[in-house]
Amino acid sequence: MFRSLTAKVSIHEETPMPDFATITYAVEDNTAIITLNRPERMNAFTDQMAIDLIAAFDLTDADDDVRAVIVTGAGRAFCAGADLATGGDTFDFDKRRAGGPRDPRFDNSGDRDGGGQVGLRIYESLKPVIAAMNGPAVGVGATLQCCMDFRLAVEGAKMGFVFTRRGIVPETLVSYFLPRLVGLQTAMEWMLTGRVFTTEEGYAQRLFRSLHKPEDLMPAAKALAREIADNTAPVSVALSRRMLLEMLDATHPMEAHQIESRFIVARGRSADTKEGVTSFLEKRQPVYPDKVSRDMPQPFPWRPVPPFRE
Repeated sequence: MFRSLTAKVSIHEETPMPDFATITYAVEDNTAIITLNRPERMNAFTDQMAIDLIAAFDLTDADDDVRAVIVTGAGRAFCAGADLATGGDTFDFDKRRAGGPRDPRFDNSGDRDGGGQVGLRIYESLKPVIAAMNGPAVGVGATLQCCMDFRLAVEGAKMGFVFTRRGIVPETLVSYFLPRLVGLQTAMEWMLTGRVFTTEEGYAQRLFRSLHKPEDLMPAAKALAREIADNTAPVSVALSRRMLLEMLDATHPMEAHQIESRFIVARGRSADTKEGVTSFLEKRQPVYPDKVSRDMPQPFPWRPVPPFRE
């Protein structure tokens, strides 16, 4: 079944669908597909796009039918970076603050990176997030993918972390994620030179899970989403995803032991565990009863979110 949520419909009767200005949102076969939708500007990133993306991830978390999220771009690009329509004032945050869009989920006070706020929302996602890079991606188009769990790309597409060539610095949490994905030396080279490279180089450095011909990209991303949706328990996926991310900066293995112990005990008592074992023994597909919206073990998240400070 295909549900287009760009129309005036809702996921649940009590949840009205927001009007998206810069993205489209659809749910197909348990997978939410978020498409950056400014093809006339090569999907260049704006504050409104940040607001729309945050709202979209609120939708994916709230919908128990959604098991995974795919983010891709409309037209020939994934995302050409920040929209440079205002020229040299593009990164003047004081001027952006004066005329920018307003939304309670987004801080455009002038002191915070907009892409980073989207990245933090992706970090908090309860569903796995798959980037399907369908064409060029530079600046925030490249960094935003680093916040996602899987990155698939088309062959021969150009990308670059071009910040030093624009007189600015890396953003969208890339200084946290990129060295962990590709190692410090490669991250240093890409960031300090700001050069553009191909997805083949990104794949060789393990930034991408896989490369595909254009016509094969979305089928591959959807197949990965289906692998998750068909075989796994939603609550276990949400917990496992967050455990891996939180342990990226653990100071001792004891932190992992503590959190693993807490949740293996909690999940061991769940109806999901009984179904997982029983379905395996009966050689059938599992039907997991627990829902992310109501059955997450508490406390979750178990680490408080640090406050933003200048």
